[in-house]
Formats: sequence, C-alpha cells, structure tokens
Amino acid sequence: MSARTAPALIVEPTADNIRRAADLLRAGELVGLPTETVYGLAADALDPVAVRKIFAAKGRPADHPLIVHLPDADHLPRWAASIPKEAVALARAYWPGPLTLILKRESGVPDEVTGGQDTVGVRVPAHPVALALLRVFDSGLAAPSANRFGRISPTTAAHVADELAGRLAMVLDGGPCEVGIESTILDLSRLAEHGPEILRPGAISPEDIAAVIGRRPHVRGEASAIDDAVVPRVSGALAAHYAPRTPLCLIDGVRLVEEASVLAGEGSRVAVLARTVADPHDARLIWRSAPATAAPYAHELYATLRELDALGADFIVVEELPRTLEWRAIGDRLGRAAVGSGGESDET
Repeated sequence: MSARTAPALIVEPTADNIRRAADLLRAGELVGLPTETVYGLAADALDPVAVRKIFAAKGRPADHPLIVHLPDADHLPRWAASIPKEAVALARAYWPGPLTLILKRESGVPDEVTGGQDTVGVRVPAHPVALALLRVFDSGLAAPSANRFGRISPTTAAHVADELAGRLAMVLDGGPCEVGIESTILDLSRLAEHGPEILRPGAISPEDIAAVIGRRPHVRGEASAIDDAVVPRVSGALAAHYAPRTPLCLIDGVRLVEEASVLAGEGSRVAVLARTVADPHDARLIWRSAPATAAPYAHELYATLRELDALGADFIVVEELPRTLEWRAIGDRLGRAAVGSGGESDET
C-alpha cells in the first residue's frame, strides 16, 4: 500500500464515514468491510450489477455463491423462504458470530448472490463496525473475503488496500480481525432428507452446534458426509484456496528442521512457520514462531502467511498441526493453501 493510496482508500470508522460507506453501497459501489473473521468486499446484495462488480474485482467464478451479511436475525425472513427451528435456535445462540447458515432462498434474492442455486448463505457478523454499517444500510450485504480469488484472506485494512486498490471505493478500518479465519458454514437446507452438515469448518464446532440443536451435524470430508452431488456449493470449499504465491508445504515437526535444511542446502531461500519446534538459528532459514494454541494461531495465520509470501523465498515450510477438533478449521485452511500455492494467477 502506498502512502498516497492509504489516506484516500482506508478510513476510520467514524459515524460520518459509516454513513458515507452506506451511501456508496446504495450507489452500487464496493466497500471493504471488517468482520470478526476476515475483511469482506461488500456490495448491496439486492443489486445484481453491484454484486457482479465483486466477481470482477476478485476474479471470482460467477457460479460461486456469496454469503449475505445481515444487521440482525430479524432480517432473515427477507432472504430465506423456509427457516427451520434449528436455524432460529442457532441464530439466538451464535449471532452475531462466525456461523453462516445455508437455507432455502427467498424468490427475490438475486442469482448473482446464490450462484443460481435454490439456497442462500446468511450470517450476522460480530464486529462493531460491520454491525454499525449494516444497521445504517438496513439490508443485506454480499461480502466475500476482500482479496483476489484463491489467495490469502485479508485480516487488516492494509491487506485489502494492497490487493484491491482501484477496485473498490473505500475500506473501513476496523483493526485486525479477532478470529482470523472464515466462518463455519452449516447447511440446514436439506434437513428432512439429509440432516445438518458442516460444509466449511470454522470457530463454531460440530459440538457447539450439537449443544444447541440436539444432534451432531455431518461434516463434509468425514466418512459420514453426504454425497457431494446433493451438497450446495459454498465459499472456501475448493481444494485450492487461501494460497500464497510461494510454494507451501506442510511437514511434521519431527522432520521440520531436517527437511527445511535440505531445501536450503540446494540453494533455495526457505521461510519456516513453526509451532512447537525451536529456531535452530540456521542463517539459511527465515524462521517464524507461531502460537502454540489454536485461537491465537488462527488470529495470526493469514497475516503471517502474507508476510512470508512477501519475502521472495523459494519455499514456505509450515509445521503440521495436530489432528484434533480445536485445530480442524485451521488445518483445513492450511491444507487448501498448500494445494493452491505456487500459482501465478490471482485467485481467492
């Protein structure tokens, strides 16, 4: 981000600037929006022309559905045609918060938002700036992550400006995102036939959901998951996603130093993100230590990946994470980042 660009694009979330952002959105412009998960690229979700600008700015395929952010749960009937009791209970428990519900869409929801499907994803974000803007706007905002398609999600206003300057009208600066990874996506659109299913893991776990609705959801990718042929398309479900341009590989902590050293010994510059392994103080390795526990690790993950990606290294080596419940969502993001890393095209 240049010093010239920042003042014009990134603004403090004053009442005047929030009103100005709402006016820009009503005029069909795009606005960078902080949430507790990641920064979103927001447009009026009822304006098909504005929504198409999101796809153009991100380079996102047109059949990828978008999540609609609402001011509160009272707005839900404007977007969902059928609202099961499970959705009401979960909204009471976890909204505002990092939980997206997939429900049958209302007829007035544009195809540009749903990717042409009969479902829509909705949530109420838990960030004071996002909520203030949504209340002034008084309708739904389509807001996928504010980055190029397939690339690392943004968790600061500067990340948004660096990547999308010239493609949006304003970025409201809400500080670093608290959670740091995208919301849990729970499909409730096929309850009678298939039951609830998590289509993307996040901070709200299967056990959290079970505590509210009385049954554990299926989880996409587990043995109990439902056939993909009947699962709605959702954000962040591609095998390659959240990816740096630098090739990224995941290595078990036992072999981390050895394998990073082998790569460096071949003349490569190697950046390392380690959680439990101590820095060997090898001048050939660019070493970063990550938090040992899941919540702070998630909070820092995307900012750290962006930092490492900007170093001009030949490889990023990341210590593999535990295969436990609390690490599931972060491991999902890193696995997709590894698959998508190293490409030259701009994608998120």
